[in-house]
Amino acid sequence: MKKIIVALCFVQWISMEAVHAQTNVSKTEEIKIPLSELKIKMVSIPEGSFMMGSNSSTKPNEKPAKTVKLSAFWMGACEITHDQFDVFFKDDNTSQGSKVDAVTRPTAQYIDLSWDMGKGGGFPVNSMSVDAAMMFCRWMYQNTGVFYRLPTEAEWEYACRAGSKTNYFFGNDPALLGQYAWYKANSKEKYQRVGTKKPNAWGLYDMLGNVAEWTMDQYAPDYLKQITDGQLDPTNPPSARYPRSIRGGSYLDMATDLRVYTRKFSEPLWNQRDPQIPKSRWWLTDGMFAGFRIVRPVNQPTAEEVEKFYKLYLGK
Repeated sequence: MKKIIVALCFVQWISMEAVHAQTNVSKTEEIKIPLSELKIKMVSIPEGSFMMGSNSSTKPNEKPAKTVKLSAFWMGACEITHDQFDVFFKDDNTSQGSKVDAVTRPTAQYIDLSWDMGKGGGFPVNSMSVDAAMMFCRWMYQNTGVFYRLPTEAEWEYACRAGSKTNYFFGNDPALLGQYAWYKANSKEKYQRVGTKKPNAWGLYDMLGNVAEWTMDQYAPDYLKQITDGQLDPTNPPSARYPRSIRGGSYLDMATDLRVYTRKFSEPLWNQRDPQIPKSRWWLTDGMFAGFRIVRPVNQPTAEEVEKFYKLYLGK
């Protein structure tokens, strides 16, 4: 199974060069969301290597720093919005239910889980479970034939850093954070429209703050110890519903929780007010800060590999 994951994560390593902090990746493309005129802007992320984690961190789950190699991939320039996700959510051609080992769409919310922070007009979709985020990717594949997924932890941090080696992708001064992120100091405890702050050097918006972003990895506190120095495309496949890795911090977090190497994880408390039995696998009543963005490997896996991947990640 590890071989399948590596194949999906993804392109055979050909040559690696360190990517410098101010390198701009201008190559972009727009993909059309099925059944709509809406589009998702994707940014080309180059192959390269970087130092994942930080030896200067005071948190043991963020060290030791390890050199990691990443194959090239495409990543959404922005977090997925309510408008974009709603095309999937309202697709009458896709069955609606709690089953996640087939292509289904989320059940209806029993209350408005945007909590009046905004929906239409470019606000990030929120209160997302990792299953709902991954099922959106699977729905995209079903309707386009192109494989999408969530990023690994390593891919997320690599893309967020955009070649930088500092606490934030713009440097070490948290006083500058307001130019790039919606967080506790400026958000008024609400998420904001995507893409309204400055992007990082690779053209990615809201990598820090706004909504926290799911990765496809199981969270392990000693994950950086498990990674081999120089490892190519590391990933930690899921073994349980909790805890799962989520990155970037949110509009509710302090600046210290928005560092590029900050690692957080999900827990059952994020869904404690859900009255349903069993609790929803789609929505998080108390995880109103959780959202996602998508990635696409440069080299597409085979149909068989794709089905094995979605079975692994949605069959738990």
